[in-house]
Amino acid sequence: MPELHAIHVGMPADYGADAISDQPWRSGIHKTPVTGRIWVGREGLPGDGQENQKAHGGPFRRVLVYSAEHYPAWRTELEIADFPYGAFGENFTVSELTEETVCLGDVYAVGEAVIRVAQPRQPCYKIARRWGIKDLTARVERKGWGGWYNSVLQEGFVEVGNTFTLQERPYPEYTVAFVNDLISEKRHDPQAAGALAQIDALTDTWREKFARIADGIESQ
Repeated sequence: MPELHAIHVGMPADYGADAISDQPWRSGIHKTPVTGRIWVGREGLPGDGQENQKAHGGPFRRVLVYSAEHYPAWRTELEIADFPYGAFGENFTVSELTEETVCLGDVYAVGEAVIRVAQPRQPCYKIARRWGIKDLTARVERKGWGGWYNSVLQEGFVEVGNTFTLQERPYPEYTVAFVNDLISEKRHDPQAAGALAQIDALTDTWREKFARIADGIESQ
């Protein structure tokens, strides 16, 4: 069964110039591993935060999950043998599950907590700055390996080694990869966009965007 391999949390901090830019920046993407149990609350994990609440925060984006299955490929591609879990700023790193197998609205029990998949995570420039690799964000976007955000339906403690148990799958036709392709212009499907605009498991911002796409007001 899918298993929670790592848990990471971190608060926003200030960073200076680096190999990519001489502009200072602030982010919560640098996270540290958690040992033992940690509480997953309605507001997310203690000790974790986001600098840009509009893009990364809110009730639909309390827990960021990333697939452990991608890490071997990243280690080879980036030639970083010890490229660690948590490298993409995720809270949970889970085995077996990927954007191709997880669906919008999926409900998973993890330890004592229950979380629901709310949207794909679209990578931002801070991933590249985190690692000093100029095109890393573009590579993540190209692969569609950004991970996925979750809301918290039931609070509780979790710890490394807990399994992800699928409790509900209301929208099996809408994988994270499919939704991501629609929003990033890799797929054109106004009918699917219209259906997604009606799904309350999806974040309000994305529902509004899909409604505009379905109505032909906005291109993908």
